Amino acid sequence: MLTCLPGALRIAVRVQPRSGRSRVVGPHGPALKVQVAAPPVEGAANAAVVELIAGWLGVPRRAVAIVQGQTGRDKVLEVATEDPAALAADVVARLHGSVDKNRGPD
Repeated sequence: MLTCLPGALRIAVRVQPRSGRSRVVGPHGPALKVQVAAPPVEGAANAAVVELIAGWLGVPRRAVAIVQGQTGRDKVLEVATEDPAALAADVVARLHGSVDKNRGPD
């Protein structure tokens, strides 16, 4: 789910568009499941994913980019950061408070 690179953290995500609300659900197999209210039309869901993850991590939107999976539900996001290991630890800590924290792989 998480890959540390020099100057960035990559996060594999599984997106569920057209949800009732936007939220980070929790682990979903090898990815982080997120739900966004936006439909997958004209990049609306992608923009919502970037905004959701940026807000969840407390980083600027410009620090988050979709580097893989522009048109699919499975995406890889890259978050620019000076300390990828610390951000990865923060993600793991946040997952302990996620919606479905006890959910196992599907």
